[in-house]
Amino acid sequence: MQSESAKALSDLRDLAPVAELESRAAAGGQRLPRLKVNAHLHLPPNFSAFSTVALAVKMAAAQQVAVLGASNYYDYEVYGDFSRLAREQSIFPLYGLEIIALLPELQASGTKLNDPGNPGKLYLCGKGITRFANMTAKAQSILNQIRTNDSTRMAKVVQQLADVFAQRGVPTGLTESAVIDRIVRRHECPRNRVYLQERHVCQAFQERFVELVPANERAEKLTKVLGAATKAGPEEAVAIQNEIRSHLLKSGKPGYVPETFIGFDDAFRLITELGGIPCYPVVADGANPISPFEDPVDHLIAEIKKWNIGCAEFIPPRNKPDVLSRYVKQMRAAGIVVTAGTEHNTLDLIPIEPACVGSAAVPDDIQAIFWEGACVVAAHQYLTLNNQPGFIADCGEERIAHLSRLGAEVIQTYRTKK
Repeated sequence: MQSESAKALSDLRDLAPVAELESRAAAGGQRLPRLKVNAHLHLPPNFSAFSTVALAVKMAAAQQVAVLGASNYYDYEVYGDFSRLAREQSIFPLYGLEIIALLPELQASGTKLNDPGNPGKLYLCGKGITRFANMTAKAQSILNQIRTNDSTRMAKVVQQLADVFAQRGVPTGLTESAVIDRIVRRHECPRNRVYLQERHVCQAFQERFVELVPANERAEKLTKVLGAATKAGPEEAVAIQNEIRSHLLKSGKPGYVPETFIGFDDAFRLITELGGIPCYPVVADGANPISPFEDPVDHLIAEIKKWNIGCAEFIPPRNKPDVLSRYVKQMRAAGIVVTAGTEHNTLDLIPIEPACVGSAAVPDDIQAIFWEGACVVAAHQYLTLNNQPGFIADCGEERIAHLSRLGAEVIQTYRTKK
């Protein structure tokens, strides 16, 4: 029996003959309307603002976001549910992933990339992946290595955090299995889709702390557990979670367990084995100061081009409009396709359509570039599913324009086909 993920991919593949959509795109693709798009958010059971996938899709539909991209860590079975729900709301799905790699030489030199706190640590995205329902052996091998490394670490994190809480007067009884149980109940998801993240663990310990400690004792007890005065109020769940993470899980803290990352080559290979476009997520002024790797923009462009990366992504809620405009325009002028999203990887249920710091609007000309990027990814998905070349780095402006027109036609056809 065909899985929901496989069906979603076959539905997109069989949307219409490639020659037909390319002909229509050449004739009128540029006249199709620009739609609202979010190319990067995390769906549960990834740590997410959304309690369910259905909520994410429902919010997107209510806010008239017509193109929605998932960028989950570790497991992609949820993309079947996502596709079915999106199709019901006439929302076009973009499939992606996010992965963490370590570049030892940059770690040794103290070079910070797009993780403001950790030299050598690189977040890398894949856009338009199309082989997640039937992975190659190489992709499965790399993903299994990531899952094993991460699951081993997170089991140790839970155990050490439980020991710290117990030693400091709040025995929680939490285990790795118990934390997973809470996620399964919260998100109504199959257990085999759950891969723990630090925020999951902090949420479980915060919830258990509240269950065990009366409100009038929480400030004193939390201060003792953290080993530092708490600034969180007794009912401020997110603030308590953040303090647990800051005071107990960071390097040098009692619950800290070192992370084990794959290298850049394996991260890049996983994305391409899954049929995707390697994409560099830009932090820019989301870090203070901006990382020397990303500033000036010309330096960033040169560095990612050395890695054969021709796509970049922004999370505008991190950025001021003027900084966003400067980065996006310079990167696009250098032949880099640009997308944008919101992540929604905290409990803050912000609007689906990306906005800048302080809810300032993304400038209209920048929105147009983000729309172009989403269309290129849509075309890439459609073409690669039909065993035809999609987007590659340095493919040239003529090819990008063609993919943009084709992607707009693919999106339009998908959204209107019954």
